Amino acid sequence: MKPKGLDREFIVIGENIHTTRVLLRGGKLMAADAEGREAVRYTSAGGATRFLAIPEEVKQRQDYQEGRVKHVMVAIRAAMAGQEEGMEYLRALVQRQVNAGADVLDLNVDEVSLRLHEQVEAMRWLVGAVQPLSPVALSVDSSNLEIIRAGIEACDSRTGRPLLNSASLERIEALDLAKAHGLPVIVTAAGEKGMPQSAGERVSNASRMVDAALARGILVQDLFIDALVFPISVDGQFGLHCLEAVRRLRGQCGPEVHITGGLSNVSFGLPCRRLINEVFLNLAVDAGADSGIVDPVANDLNRVFLADKQSAPYRLAEDMLLGRDRNCKNYLRAYRKGELG
Repeated sequence: MKPKGLDREFIVIGENIHTTRVLLRGGKLMAADAEGREAVRYTSAGGATRFLAIPEEVKQRQDYQEGRVKHVMVAIRAAMAGQEEGMEYLRALVQRQVNAGADVLDLNVDEVSLRLHEQVEAMRWLVGAVQPLSPVALSVDSSNLEIIRAGIEACDSRTGRPLLNSASLERIEALDLAKAHGLPVIVTAAGEKGMPQSAGERVSNASRMVDAALARGILVQDLFIDALVFPISVDGQFGLHCLEAVRRLRGQCGPEVHITGGLSNVSFGLPCRRLINEVFLNLAVDAGADSGIVDPVANDLNRVFLADKQSAPYRLAEDMLLGRDRNCKNYLRAYRKGELG
């Protein structure tokens, strides 16, 4: 899409059809359905208010008992079992993301089961279910290459080539799968045995992946580099590490490669996440990113790049993201005072 306030395209990889996604049990979207069952209240693709009931088996899970509902996982399981409500929920997720400007829809089923064969089956099913609903291409996302392969093989490319998410130094053979099918691919800055600890490690790891992809004949314009975004609530330098890596990778790899990432990861554990995410989006684009794995419903891209960068909330979030607000003290103080809007 080409968002307002931005003079170029920004590729939005919609992140919401993902079984790790959670809602808080005490949140505003939880309600009782007509039968008194705990359920997720949502608006269907046709505009009606509907309810996705939480099954008893899910209530035995640790995440539920800790106050989190993996609502997409619930919907996929229900739809695979032939329940209309599950399919309606997925249809609504697809429509909302597409209407909000998603260029690609990221699909992930890793949390649907602990059994690999059930995950593989779920990915095949989900691709087959979502393809007829989506006017945009799909991204097949997993931590397991067998699941990715199943999703890729289930795609019929009716809306364009699927995106393979992802390849890394610890899973470099994913590049062979991308090459065999002629697919664009996300390559990450992860190391062979762990996550990068600095901007330099990100650049080194990602550069090796770019070189390996080009050596296989994958076109540079089919590469999406994920510089890896980590929460600044864990380390105040994480935002800076990622932004510096984006800046260096853009300069090193040129204008044709795409630079993306799970940009909303930066705000985990902090209040007013939408504000933080939107400021970080601006900073990432300024550094050279031209894509993001984001929620376009929660973060309206047609508003993000028109933000008042001189406002107090924006400057507080920016200072925190750039490491100028140690331990997020000023930001959290402003939050407690109700000054973040």
